[in-house]
This record gives sequence, C-alpha cells and structure tokens, in this order.
Amino acid sequence: MHGLINRAIQCFYRDTYGALAWGEVVRQLDLDFSDFEPMLHYDSALTHRMVDEMAAALGKEREAVLEDVGTYLISNPEVEAPRRLLRFGGVTFLDFLHSLDDLPDRARLAVEDLELPLLELRDHGANQFSLLCSGDLMGFGHVLVGVLRAMADDYGALVFLEHTGVFHGAEVIEITLIEAAFAEGRSFELGVARAEGQ
Repeated sequence: MHGLINRAIQCFYRDTYGALAWGEVVRQLDLDFSDFEPMLHYDSALTHRMVDEMAAALGKEREAVLEDVGTYLISNPEVEAPRRLLRFGGVTFLDFLHSLDDLPDRARLAVEDLELPLLELRDHGANQFSLLCSGDLMGFGHVLVGVLRAMADDYGALVFLEHTGVFHGAEVIEITLIEAAFAEGRSFELGVARAEGQ
C-alpha cells in the first residue's frame, strides 16, 4: 500500500480524534514507528488492520470509518491537495462526475507510483449514475462515497449516494443528482491569485 494512503488515514484519525487516540492505534498494531512515510510502501494487510483497529476503538463499522476518511480528505482545510486535484475535473458537479474516469491518471501525474482503483462512470439518464470502482483496494468505494458527498457540498449540489456492494469484482456506488445548484458551493480558483498591480 502506498504510504500516502496510510498517511492520509493516519492524519484523518489523529486530526479528528487526537494524538492520544492515534497513539493507541500505534500500540495496538505494535508498530515500531508512529508516523507513516508518504513515499514508502507498506503491506496492504497493515492498512486493513489499521482501519479495523480504528473501527473497533470508535465502535463503528469499518465502512463508516472509510467514508469518514473520504470526507476528511476533501473538507479538512489542512488537506487541500485532493480537493484541488478533484476540482480540476470541472466547473459543475456533473462535469466532475464525468471526469472521474480520468482520476487515476491525474493522480499519477501528481504522484507517479500512486495506483488508484480504476473508475468507470455509467450514465443511466435522468441524473442517475453508477460509479464502478475496481482494483486491489477493496473498500476504496466507501472512501469514494465520503469524497463524493464532500465534493457535492463543495459544488453546492444535492445528491443521494449509496454503496450497493460488489458486482463482478467492482464496488458499485449509485449516484442520484437531485439538484445541481442546491446551495452556494465553496469558492475555488484554478490559478494562484496574482498580487494586485501584476
């Protein structure tokens, strides 16, 4: 598992529940380090154990923890890079949805060895979509539900999302776009603001 993914999960838990709570996860996992290195690779089994420990400590289902990780990645102001990467997908939430097929390639432009699951958006008409998520990161679909929910808020869209399980090896997320301009979205600029007079 890429260290960036483990680091993101670590930061979510530490920032949300505190350093002491994270320290207890480190102790339960019997790690000889306290911080994941973003550019290293780790055994995927460790990542799954980490999420399981977090879920047990919180008394939550692991799927709920993964969804919370996805929400954190977009909504936490200290973690701006994933939001910026996704907002480059388009001006509207609908544009963003149609850009998701290209997300793994865009992520590799930022981090060359970061392998994200393959994503395939299916448009069923009448603002109904299915997002298929396939690859070695089973459970990533739940992270995507959190990401999609936070991105809908970011764009000011009202959506209904449901992770409906695994079909032919792919996690399936059903998406209903109820209203594209339900509320005012968060501001976003593609370029860096220039100083006045330049």
